[in-house]
Amino acid sequence: MFLYALTLQRPTAITAVIHGNFTGSKTQEILLARGRLLELYRLDVNTGKLYPLLAVEVFGIIRSLAPFRLTGGTKDFIIVGSDSGRIVILEYNPIKNTFEKLHQETFGKSGCRRIVPGQYLAVDPKGRAVMIGAVE
Repeated sequence: MFLYALTLQRPTAITAVIHGNFTGSKTQEILLARGRLLELYRLDVNTGKLYPLLAVEVFGIIRSLAPFRLTGGTKDFIIVGSDSGRIVILEYNPIKNTFEKLHQETFGKSGCRRIVPGQYLAVDPKGRAVMIGAVE
């Protein structure tokens, strides 16, 4: 006997939004976090419409998002703070149409705890440092 959990309806409440150049082209994309779902959208300048590029479910709750760009880079990376007590650095791969995990750092126990860092993220505009903070 095997147990399989499947959610029929996708989350609708947006918990975090960031914008940046995630595909490497010279266009701006919008990344939405809806609970456990990451959605990447591209804005069409000619029509003014948003077109979905990717929707990925993560196994956890997304607490915070932050974009950052390395010094001299042309592409933005994504920092995701989740309820697993970790922050993950993601890169969008347009060839595979997926997010690739570049680095993962664990800071505490799982669950949305007030003392585990990951609720607040701050990024240096020049891409030199990332600060992570907790509620308490």
